[in-house]
Amino acid sequence: MSTMTDTTSFTSSGEDRFSTGREGWLKRSENWLDARGKFAWIAAMVLGFIFFWPVGLALLGYMIWSKRMFSSSTRCTKRSASFAMTRPSGNTAFDAYKADTLRRLQEEQDSFESFLERLRAAKDKSEFDAFMDERASRKDDAAEG
Repeated sequence: MSTMTDTTSFTSSGEDRFSTGREGWLKRSENWLDARGKFAWIAAMVLGFIFFWPVGLALLGYMIWSKRMFSSSTRCTKRSASFAMTRPSGNTAFDAYKADTLRRLQEEQDSFESFLERLRAAKDKSEFDAFMDERASRKDDAAEG
């Protein structure tokens, strides 16, 4: 019976070693692509289609099956980051500094957006004035000719 136990343990450890090796590089590849985001998966899929189309098709199927294609992980992290910015830290001096900095940044963003709006309005007005001047000069040329 000891030989049977040894054989069983050898077989199972041999299978584990083989499957761990196979899953090891696949898992490392998956983790590497996950760390780089959705665009890395898409790039790998496109490269798979370019070099050997079944690989690209397999990656597409895996992305859809594992829901990597439609995950909203970026939205969740942005939402949790904005929540962390409004949550008090417990240090009143830091919280006051953070509130002041966030208020100042919001004011700067608002002033920049109003500047861009004025810039767009000025550009639109100058383009419209140029159009009207061109139109008037064409009418004058047609009236003279």
